[in-house]
Amino acid sequence: MIKWLLVSWAVNAVVLGIVGWLLGGVTFHGSTSTVIWSALIFGVLNTVLKPVLKLVTLPVALVTFGLAWFFVAMLMLWLTQGIINGFDINGFWNYVLATILVWAVNVVIDGLFNDSRVTKALRR
Repeated sequence: MIKWLLVSWAVNAVVLGIVGWLLGGVTFHGSTSTVIWSALIFGVLNTVLKPVLKLVTLPVALVTFGLAWFFVAMLMLWLTQGIINGFDINGFWNYVLATILVWAVNVVIDGLFNDSRVTKALRR
């Protein structure tokens, strides 16, 4: 479990760094430590707060066919940006694009690490 959290944290650090590089409205002000701290906070929020919010927003998610959960994911980025000084996302569409990019990479990584061989190797 700890290895998976470390892998997730590292992946989120890389993904957030790439998002900052790709999107002009997402900035870390040239600080690698800001990327790392942002990934740590983002990971903690996704592990602790996001499941609670998904449960609370379940009725809305059912009515909107899951669209509400996209906004929950966007909220995790907004909270991370609010907590970490030096991590800035400017504009609604940058939040949308950043959320989509982070989600897409995490779907791929989850797919790779849900393979039984990879999961067994991480548990060793």
